[in-house]
Amino acid sequence: MELSKLQKDMMEAMKAKDKARKESIAVLYSAAKKAGIDAGCRDNVPEELVDQAIMKEVKSVKEQIETCPKDRTELIEEFEARLKVFEEYAPKMMSKEEVEAFINESFAEVIATKNKGMIMKEIMPKLKGKADGKVINEVVAQMCK
Repeated sequence: MELSKLQKDMMEAMKAKDKARKESIAVLYSAAKKAGIDAGCRDNVPEELVDQAIMKEVKSVKEQIETCPKDRTELIEEFEARLKVFEEYAPKMMSKEEVEAFINESFAEVIATKNKGMIMKEIMPKLKGKADGKVINEVVAQMCK
């Protein structure tokens, strides 16, 4: 995801007077901009950093939904609306089956060791930002049985 697309979509939401959408996109934009500044590339933030910032925000809002008291329905609805907007911009994650196929294709010799720590050490850098860590861990645990 390019930072300029977030900025353009935020402007469109402002013009459409869609306050909730504009605020959600603004959260993503500012998180991506901050990640760029922290990495030392203030003006041209790479797409990988923008995607990482978006995924971090998606994870954060999912945690907010899970930890929010069930009687606070208006707050839960707000978080769910924000999550829906965030997921529009989040990079597509690999499914459990895709992760399993990738691991079997690329890491057959490492899987043969049945050493979960070594397998995870090899696989995580390759799948970072492409698949959820929980899914990867689940697949590897299943393969090591």
